[in-house]
Amino acid sequence: MLPKTAEVVVIGGGLIGSSIAYHLAEKNADVVLIEKKGVASNTSGACDGMVFLQTKKPGIHLTLALESAKMFRDLINVFGIDIEYRNNGGMMVIESEEDLEAIKDFVQKQQKLGLDVCILDKGEAIKKEPALSDTILGATFSPIDAQVHPIFLNHAFIDSARTLGAKVFTHTEVTGIKLASSGVESIVTDRGEIKTTTVINAAGIYAPEIGKMVGLDIPIKPRRGQVLITEEVPKLFNSIIISANTIAVKYGSNPQKPTRGGVGVEQTESGNILIGATRELVGFNKETTYEGMNEIASHILEFIPKLRGINVIRTFAGLRPYIPDGLPILGKVDRVKGFVMAAGHEGDGVSLSPITGALIAELIEKDKTNPPLDEFRLERFPI
Repeated sequence: MLPKTAEVVVIGGGLIGSSIAYHLAEKNADVVLIEKKGVASNTSGACDGMVFLQTKKPGIHLTLALESAKMFRDLINVFGIDIEYRNNGGMMVIESEEDLEAIKDFVQKQQKLGLDVCILDKGEAIKKEPALSDTILGATFSPIDAQVHPIFLNHAFIDSARTLGAKVFTHTEVTGIKLASSGVESIVTDRGEIKTTTVINAAGIYAPEIGKMVGLDIPIKPRRGQVLITEEVPKLFNSIIISANTIAVKYGSNPQKPTRGGVGVEQTESGNILIGATRELVGFNKETTYEGMNEIASHILEFIPKLRGINVIRTFAGLRPYIPDGLPILGKVDRVKGFVMAAGHEGDGVSLSPITGALIAELIEKDKTNPPLDEFRLERFPI
């Protein structure tokens, strides 16, 4: 039964919302999580599990990712289920002179911030990953990069939050947020109303809909990512691998350019290989396309030819919460007292979920965070 009151209501049961609920419950907060569908039913259930630090912008983005990576090691000891966390490192494959020059500068900035990452020549890269083509120019490598099963991680956060006293309601839709002169007064759902003074918008691709309920324009758009999954095969990779032009595609000025670039692979514990992904602004369309699948397969075979002949057993597409500057929206919103943002992570939701939950919980408890969230606030966008 839906409670009548709560200290904090978290909207969204994906990785970000569930991590926030867990960290709040760990601080003994009276927290309720509301999810429109089921746990991991949207982005968190339709993505790869890469905990990739090399793709984070040098600055506060990378700083948070480094802290988040450390937290995974503690969380696996707390959770009662296996989340298939493996710290085998990650590689970005360099295919062109243009990418090489761009990556040199990117890596230098990351190294200054403390990321253990280096540039390998072709021979060194192929020695680490024999499946790579000898047509590559080289690669970057970081031993800190890892992978995890995102659905298992999502459920681990939810289950741990419940154990600590959080109340979780799935298949419950938020239909409105009531405001008073003092700020947030309650949320209204299709199962009843909850009086609260703090609402956390962790609704991912649906965060703009929640924002409209309090008069906010939140610049998040769904960006489709299509993924191939192969049959189970013997171990082919020692680490997770992406193409270096992922950086240009992820942070480029033309988000409409959908598919070329940004492909990568990871092999699961069962032996299946995930190969993805496109980046397409096509609204809420989650269909896979021949063009998208063909583009992914064609590109990945250029630098991992040993994938040729392995059977693809299924495909899927997920929607990432895309923001133009590549950074999530985190923190309190000035215009609406009691309304907190935690959305827009795009492809970084897996890797940043632990630190996001911890920081938002700290913000609720202490009204400030360390480090501050100034660079992530909604107010960085024109209102």
